[in-house]
Amino acid sequence: MSTMWQEFSKGLWKEVPPFRFVLGLCPTLAVTGKVSSALGLGCGVIFVLMVSNTLISIFKNQIPGKIRVPVFIVIIASAVTIVELMMEAYFYTLFEVLGIWIPLIVVNCLILGRGEAFARKNPVHLSVADGLGMGVGFTISLSVLASFREIIGSGTWFGLSLLPASYIGFELLQSPPGAFICLGLLLALINLISSKMEDKKQGC
Repeated sequence: MSTMWQEFSKGLWKEVPPFRFVLGLCPTLAVTGKVSSALGLGCGVIFVLMVSNTLISIFKNQIPGKIRVPVFIVIIASAVTIVELMMEAYFYTLFEVLGIWIPLIVVNCLILGRGEAFARKNPVHLSVADGLGMGVGFTISLSVLASFREIIGSGTWFGLSLLPASYIGFELLQSPPGAFICLGLLLALINLISSKMEDKKQGC
């Protein structure tokens, strides 16, 4: 159990995808104008990561090395198709908002990277923990970034007004350049916290 927790928890801080590996930045910047869209895409990524990691780990010994990447992409694409159809059927408003970013989960380097770097080398239970942890970490990252952009940019959170009606909003944060600025600030903050934690450990 401790090993599973270790593999799960690394995705929450030590190896949190957008801020540590700087992976999956296109959707990170594109869908974080609103928390609802960020959370929706994050949940889709969690599902795809868990399914792809599980299947890759199960069939790793049966997949020839020379064609493993195309096979991995087929597995990922199948999981993404399920997500897309489920969103279209049950969460159509979210489906319309996310648009092209749902099928583009297929080419998210985070998902293929976990299959190639971890799932094909490790047992199923660890691969599931890795997929879940990376997915949850990715979703939290998107939600934190989206919260900052939505609250400061428009004064709302999940569409609900948080700031006084007189608040004009900082429209720059709702734009693509604003997404880069917010991401840079969060990266700087996380690096600063990590540096402080390392200094504290060394001091002990």
